[in-house]
Amino acid sequence: MVDRVANLAVSPADATAQVDAQLSEQTGATEVPATPPNQKSEQIAQTIVLAVLFAGPALMCVHAASAADPDIWWHLRTGEWILQHHAVPQTDPFSGPLAGKPWQAYSWLFELIVIKLFYGYGLAGMVGYIAAMVLTITVALRHLVKRLQSDFSIVTLLTFATCYSLGHLYTPRPWLFTILFAVFELDILMHVRRTGRTRELLWLPVIFALWGNIHIEFIDGLLILGLAFVESVIARWWPSGTDTRVRPMWLGGALVASVLATLANPYGWRLYGVVYDYTFRLAKGGALNMVSELQAIPFRDASDFLLLFFALAATAALAWHRRFVLFEVGLLIFAAVTSFRSERDIWIMALAAVTILASSITSERPAIRLPKLAPFVAFAAAALALPLGFRLFQVDNAMLKVKAAEHLPVYAVEAIQAKGYPGPLFDDYDWGGYLMWNLRMPVSMDGRASFYGDERITRSISTWNAHPDWASDEQLTSAGLVIGPVNAALTQLLRKDSQFQLVYEDKLAAVFIRRK
Repeated sequence: MVDRVANLAVSPADATAQVDAQLSEQTGATEVPATPPNQKSEQIAQTIVLAVLFAGPALMCVHAASAADPDIWWHLRTGEWILQHHAVPQTDPFSGPLAGKPWQAYSWLFELIVIKLFYGYGLAGMVGYIAAMVLTITVALRHLVKRLQSDFSIVTLLTFATCYSLGHLYTPRPWLFTILFAVFELDILMHVRRTGRTRELLWLPVIFALWGNIHIEFIDGLLILGLAFVESVIARWWPSGTDTRVRPMWLGGALVASVLATLANPYGWRLYGVVYDYTFRLAKGGALNMVSELQAIPFRDASDFLLLFFALAATAALAWHRRFVLFEVGLLIFAAVTSFRSERDIWIMALAAVTILASSITSERPAIRLPKLAPFVAFAAAALALPLGFRLFQVDNAMLKVKAAEHLPVYAVEAIQAKGYPGPLFDDYDWGGYLMWNLRMPVSMDGRASFYGDERITRSISTWNAHPDWASDEQLTSAGLVIGPVNAALTQLLRKDSQFQLVYEDKLAAVFIRRK
C-alpha cells in the first residue's frame, strides 16, 4: 500500500518524463537532452575567455613591436639571394674574409617566408610574422594541455603562463617554428603513449620534413622522439617505470622515418654538419660566453623566474607520484641541461614543464564540454583582433624605423650611402646582418655563429674590446670603412689613430674611413 501511494504522489512533470521514457523504450528512439541555460552561458563565457587567451600573447607582441633584432637582416638578405638565383647558396656570398667558403642556408624556407613578408609589408610584416606565429603556438599549446587536463581554468592558466615564459623568444626568428613543431610533437607523443593509438605518428615525418628546412633545432625534436622510443623498449622489461602503450616497432619506425624526412632538404646529410658545429664546436669554445642568446638565462625579469618556477613545479609533480616515469623524467632532465645552459633553448623547459604539470594536476571540478566550433570561433576572433591591434598601437613602418634606430645604425648607414664610402668594411658581430642587408657590401662579421666559428667570433669581439693585440687584426688593418658602437673601446682608439678619419657620429654609431 505504501508503494502504491508513493507512486500516486508523483508530480505531473515526473509523470510526463516517465511516459516519454516508456515511449522511447517502445520505439527505440533516443532524445538528446537540451543544454541547460546555465551551462549554455558557461560555454559562451568560456569561448570568450578562449578568444582572449588566443589573442592575448599575440597582441602583447604587437604592443611591444620592434625591428631591432640583429639576425633577421641576414635572413632577409639570404632570402633575397635565393629569390634572385632560384637556388640555395652552396658557398657564402656575403662575407668579406670568408667569401667562397662552403655554407648551408639551413633556414632557407624560413628566409623565403620572411622576405616575401618584407616585400609585401616592410618591417610591419616582421611584426605580423611574430604575432601570427605566437597566435598559432598558443592555439596548439592549448590543444596539447587540454588533452592532458580537463579543467578549463587550469588549461587556460597553464597555457597563458607558458606563453608568457617564452616572451624572450618572440622575435622574427625561425625558432618560433621550432616551438610550434615541438608542441605538435609532444601533443602527438603524449596522446599516443596514453591511448596506444598510433595513427597520429604518421604526422611526425611530415613535421620533421618541414622542420629540417626551417630551423636547425629539429635535432632537439629528434632527441625527444628518441627518448619516447627508448621508453617503449624499456617498457618490455620494466613496465612499472614507464607509462606507454606503444610498441617499440611503431615509435622506432616513426623515428627512422623522421630522420629520413630531415634529409629531404637541399643539402641532404650535410645539414647535420651544422648540427655538429652548434652542438660541439661552439659549445666547447668561447662563443657561448660572448653571444647573448647562447648564454645562460640572466634571471632579470618575471618570465625568467616563471620558467624557473615551472621547472621546480614539474619536478615536484613527478616526485609527488613517487614513481619513476622514464619519458617525463628524461624530458625534464634534457630540458634542464639545455634550457638553463642557453637562453635560446628555454622553450624546451617551458614545454616539458607544462606537459608534466598538465598531466599531473588533478581537479574535481566537472568539465563543461564546449561546442566543437568554439575553438574555431575563438581563433577567428583572435585573428581578427590582430589587425585592430596594429591600428590601436599605431604600429607601422615609420614607427618601427624609429624604434630600430634606437638599437641599430640606421642613420649611420644613411650617411654612408649618401657619401658612397667604399669598403672593405670592418664591423662588429651584432650589426653585421643589418649592414649586410642595407649597405650591400661584404661584411667582416655577422650573426652566423656556426659559419664564422668560435675563433673568428672571439677575435672580432677581442678587437672591438681593444685587447692588447687589436692593431694586428687583419680585417681591421685592411679595412677602408669602419662602423661600430660609439662607446666601444676600439672606437675610442680609432679617434686618435692617424690612419682613420671620423666622418660620422651620433648617439649610437661612429663611422671611420681610412685616410689616403
